Amino acid sequence: MDNKSVFNLTLCIIAIFFLGIHSVSIFLKKNKRNDEKSLFAFIVFTYVHFATYLTFTIIKVYYTSNAFIMAFYTTFYIMNNIEALLLFNYATSYIAADKKTVKVTSIINLLVFGILVLLDVINLFTHIFFYAEGGIYMRSKTMFISQIYQFVSFAIVFFLTLFNKKLNVVEKVSFGIYCILPFIAIIVQNFLPGYAIAYLSIIVSIEILFLLVNVRKNTELAEEKAKRYEAEIKTMMSQIQPHFTYNTLSSISTLININPEKAQNALDIFTDYLRNNLSLLSDASLIPFKDELRHTKLYLFLEKMRFEERLNIVYEVETGDFFVPPLTLQPIVENAVKHGILKKLEGGTIKIRAYEDSVAYNVEVIDDGIGFDTGIMKKLDNSHIGMNNVKYRINSMCKGNMKITSEIGKGTTVTLSFYK
Repeated sequence: MDNKSVFNLTLCIIAIFFLGIHSVSIFLKKNKRNDEKSLFAFIVFTYVHFATYLTFTIIKVYYTSNAFIMAFYTTFYIMNNIEALLLFNYATSYIAADKKTVKVTSIINLLVFGILVLLDVINLFTHIFFYAEGGIYMRSKTMFISQIYQFVSFAIVFFLTLFNKKLNVVEKVSFGIYCILPFIAIIVQNFLPGYAIAYLSIIVSIEILFLLVNVRKNTELAEEKAKRYEAEIKTMMSQIQPHFTYNTLSSISTLININPEKAQNALDIFTDYLRNNLSLLSDASLIPFKDELRHTKLYLFLEKMRFEERLNIVYEVETGDFFVPPLTLQPIVENAVKHGILKKLEGGTIKIRAYEDSVAYNVEVIDDGIGFDTGIMKKLDNSHIGMNNVKYRINSMCKGNMKITSEIGKGTTVTLSFYK
């Protein structure tokens, strides 16, 4: 095996290794962007391209013939053009250029692509690009014509990305390198026949594209998503807190007509609560469960004063040394009281349990109210925003989970699990 074959063989193995890793990483991603789907097709095809060239390099060491050379090099010429086409598709998908520009450039791109692929096939009979003699690849004087499509495609991508105002400098440079480096490599390869310089430039360019464009894009989107989640959580908190305040004041207002003294006592307690805990309630970060339980006990104290024998409360709290999003427990308890227990004429009992197992801290809110069909949870409207927000915030802030089980006429159990 000569030095050229060793160089090409090593290059193919390295390329296949990295392209395989990139292909798997994109394939395993659940929610792929449209440009990532185009990138996946581009990288997978390039993987096949290098694998085919690796096979050819190995076979060529032990066997060659004119027919073999013509078949394989024709395949490679066509694959080079297809790869340039897939790069164009990825670039246009990534930059999201206007439809008119994409349409015009796509027509030009496909027209030149079709002509060159047709010429690659015709070369089998005319040898306008290359021929085989004694089982050796020989270039024709017009061989450079076979590379016209790649030049055209790279030029289109280069100018599309260079003048796109949506792209930053890193993105423009990354696409520019892919367009320029293979162009230079193809010229250099004309002076170093047998060495796959162009293939070397392709793998280097793909690594730059993958790391500086795709990976960087994913990182930026992840940061934007985190900021968006934080903003959504703050918005939800602003919705929940007035919701809690309104219902508490509504309870006190009802007590004024029933028992003014109790109403005054409840108002004092509520005022004291607001004075000491309002700053904590406005915090979107995690808080100790014992503080959350304290908020909930206040709500239940006020409701107990209002409904007396119709509302019974049981606490079975074995642990409180864990953290939860603020206003996690109180909306669930409120929902159980208003939509479960108080819908029964005789009322009922609400039980709050907190316990630890091997994988999570668990909080259960159990009521023996009227129960409901859990299928309607998918159709909850804004009047049930508390439950929706609790589920969302538990999952997004601490990777927790909310499970609801209910049976009509028997009651409901809501289990919150905060995984360790």
